[in-house]
Amino acid sequence: MSFKYGKKDKLKSKKHIEQLFNEGKAITVYPLRLIYLKTEFKDDSNLKTGVSVSKRLHKTAVSRNRIKRILREAYRLNKPLYFNNSSTSYAFMILYLSKDGTTFDKINTSIKLLFEKFIHKTSEK
Repeated sequence: MSFKYGKKDKLKSKKHIEQLFNEGKAITVYPLRLIYLKTEFKDDSNLKTGVSVSKRLHKTAVSRNRIKRILREAYRLNKPLYFNNSSTSYAFMILYLSKDGTTFDKINTSIKLLFEKFIHKTSEK
């Protein structure tokens, strides 16, 4: 698996997003929440991911977009480390929960903890 986060890796389908929020399970490592759902995709993709920042907590689009860019970059860099040998396909939504701004280092450590918690939780079954 490469370090790319291309078009086929992005969760864009309205149907998949609704299904994810209705049926998905959640893991929280403050300031992030990962909502995941085991599913199948038509384009043979293993992981599809979306990121979201609350408009209520971050009023300006500049701050929301900056946090989303940081989230996507941290996901892109850590994806091959945790999901390189994954054969099951999942849909992910990463939500940013904090009111405060953030740095890349904080998000990167949180996303690593989040992925470790996810792998531990899904390997139990």
